[in-house]
Amino acid sequence: MQRSALTVLAMLVPVCALAAAGAGGWKVEQRYPLGGTGGWDYLALDQSAQHLYVSRSDRVIVLDARDGKRVGEIDGLSGVHGIALADDLHKGFVSNGHANTVTVFDPATLKVEQTVDVGAKDPDGILYDPFSQRVFTFNGDSNDASVIDAKTGKLLGHVALPGRPEFAVSDGQGHVFDNIESKNELVEIDPRAMKVTAIWPLKDCDSPSGLAIDVAHHRLFSVCQNKVMAVTDSSNGKAIASVPIGEGPDAARYDAKRGLVFSSNGRSGTLTVAREETPDRYQVLADVPTQKSARTMALDDASGKVFLSAAEFGARPAPTPAQPHPRPTVKPGSFVVLVVGR
Repeated sequence: MQRSALTVLAMLVPVCALAAAGAGGWKVEQRYPLGGTGGWDYLALDQSAQHLYVSRSDRVIVLDARDGKRVGEIDGLSGVHGIALADDLHKGFVSNGHANTVTVFDPATLKVEQTVDVGAKDPDGILYDPFSQRVFTFNGDSNDASVIDAKTGKLLGHVALPGRPEFAVSDGQGHVFDNIESKNELVEIDPRAMKVTAIWPLKDCDSPSGLAIDVAHHRLFSVCQNKVMAVTDSSNGKAIASVPIGEGPDAARYDAKRGLVFSSNGRSGTLTVAREETPDRYQVLADVPTQKSARTMALDDASGKVFLSAAEFGARPAPTPAQPHPRPTVKPGSFVVLVVGR
């Protein structure tokens, strides 16, 4: 039986509406154009002040997260990777991968207070552990973590790691966890004793990068380059679940208020949103289109909005002995922060 075009369209509209509803209405709501030159890495959000810290090679740009207006800038840095905030001490910390240092600053004024040599190579991920009041940098080229007294800025020592570290999280109860990218493993660290207390394999996970934690239910979320999120019991290292995500993830976040887990996927240009149905079961709600290269993010706990850095790429430079695998250049003026919500 033949149907008119209008009849077919009428049948399709409810299907499209259901698909949109099934995606939960997630979308890019705002874009904060920043422009400029250079690469980028992690973002961090000061939840109370609503200040968004955006890493940008030799500086950190600070925005009002609500409207994207510039609050200020921390400059004179070198190879910025991450930003950690110690709310209880009113201090901020920046990892400088090229200089092998940590910059200590005052979040109220953005003035630099101190520069700490980490005594290691390529400090990348950076974490403040409120339990020990120590800052940890995870050093990509020396396979260790540097430990700094957050109050004084004194370098306390190093934690030897079994391979190349990636991002880390704290449960705030005396345990720090870190992905070991080169070994497909998770490690548990005692922040006061400054030693590894457990090493757990991440099954079916290739090159884990971003890491998030559900403290209440003892769950760790490692995003992996083979397009899965590995869920691990933080109390014993038991593998719990494997959740499908997009391609090229580099960050994970857990929204405790809404029971959601996020993975930002730079190669596919998507944000995977999964619901924690139970601590052992997860359902993907949406793969939200964002922008290719949007691989790192920050989460606003109050509103549930997600912030991602992205840019358009130009030509890839010719290989050199110093950089045999150079990254493509960033198109001038294309750098932007995306705000995803629903």
